[in-house]
Amino acid sequence: MNTPSISKRSLSAHAWLGLFVSAFMYIICLSGTLAVFHQELERWEQPQVPETALVDIPAIEKAYDSFVETYPEETDHMYIVFPGSGIPRVVVENDHVAHFMNTDGTLGEVEQSNWTKMLVDLHLYLHLPKSFGMILVSAFGALLCALILSGFIAHPRIIKDAFRFRRGGTGLQENIDLHNRFSVWAAPFHLMIGVTGAYFGLATILIAIVSQAFYAGDNQAVIDEIFTPEPSLEQPLQRPQIGNAIEYIQQNAPEGELLFLTVHEPNTSGQFIEAYVKEPGRLIYSENYRFDVQGNFLDTSNYRDGDTAKQVVYSMYRLHFGEFAGIASKLLYFVLGMMLTVVSATGINIWLLKRKTTDVLNQWWPTLVWGIPVMLTLSALFNLFVDIRIDLSIWLGLVVALAIATRQQNIRLWVNRLKQTLAILLILFIVLYTVKFGLAGFSLPALQINIPLAFFAAYLLFKGPKQTEQV
Repeated sequence: MNTPSISKRSLSAHAWLGLFVSAFMYIICLSGTLAVFHQELERWEQPQVPETALVDIPAIEKAYDSFVETYPEETDHMYIVFPGSGIPRVVVENDHVAHFMNTDGTLGEVEQSNWTKMLVDLHLYLHLPKSFGMILVSAFGALLCALILSGFIAHPRIIKDAFRFRRGGTGLQENIDLHNRFSVWAAPFHLMIGVTGAYFGLATILIAIVSQAFYAGDNQAVIDEIFTPEPSLEQPLQRPQIGNAIEYIQQNAPEGELLFLTVHEPNTSGQFIEAYVKEPGRLIYSENYRFDVQGNFLDTSNYRDGDTAKQVVYSMYRLHFGEFAGIASKLLYFVLGMMLTVVSATGINIWLLKRKTTDVLNQWWPTLVWGIPVMLTLSALFNLFVDIRIDLSIWLGLVVALAIATRQQNIRLWVNRLKQTLAILLILFIVLYTVKFGLAGFSLPALQINIPLAFFAAYLLFKGPKQTEQV
């Protein structure tokens, strides 16, 4: 078979597939890269909240009781989130509202992480209805795997030229080299992100396929094989003894970190307590300990020592979001995620630069690439002072930016203005953020986000104009 012919056909398929998905892929990759720091961002949104790493059982029980008295309405779950979750704060919540706990066990401020939730929803669902959005985003994960494989087939010299980088000219070679180098260097990571991302939304479809093939169409039987079934209990109604459950964890799993505790079906005869404990040195999200309403130990979910398939499935979350080695893994995921974001952007840059025509796509694409960060920053500004739908503000703002872009004759000047706008908005945000939160604006939760933002703003302002029209 003619190898050049195969390469040519693969290159064509790769280009068209990349063109179709790159806009959404760019948004998904950028938002996902930022969402790696979702825990840090939650702290940043409310830097004034007192922080602690201690787990005081009497204070937690007091906070739980106060919460139930304050919010007596029905709920399917009650939650207590512990400092081991990655945020050094204790939170008591139900399915509708959440409160931080003060050190004395009284209820503190209502948890408000609107911007972080918006960012995570953008990555997981593209702000679409969740059932549809999750499947769509997961499909892009599968397409990412196809793009990676077709890219390697289409470029036989891609590994040989792994360290080749050319600058100048029209920018075509620079974009090609950036696209190819980052694709090669981070290929294992990108494949892993594609596979784990595809899993989250396509799991329901996979379960249906497996159930038809091996379980006579019984979806629940497949789910029970992977996720341990909940216990079936009949008990007198009483307040869950969460303190007993926490004490059991402290005594029998002292090496683990208590992430959160859930009371399932509260105020029913079948209510039970489930504690999620992070296992040191393991990729599984947690080992789950189940207790009856009195806090008596029932069993574990057996994710730590269960079948390999069960452990793999329960490791998907930490693999996808980099939550397994603290800040080190998050920083690594940020760098590799930005590489994937650049690959998404440069793929369309290459296509645009190779075209012999110039049309509105040449104006829209760089506007999308730089408009999304501008709108994310603008939405964060709105979130400081105005109670609005910040997700809608992003999309409406982007539509306005695209409309303005169609009237721009000098694309390079327009791109530079977008970068300068982003820098100014970042600086304005940091100033107003500090004014709003006062001394809390100089705390660790605030500075660990605002300092990198300030450096990025300075970089945009002082690095000088881009040599090429594309981004």
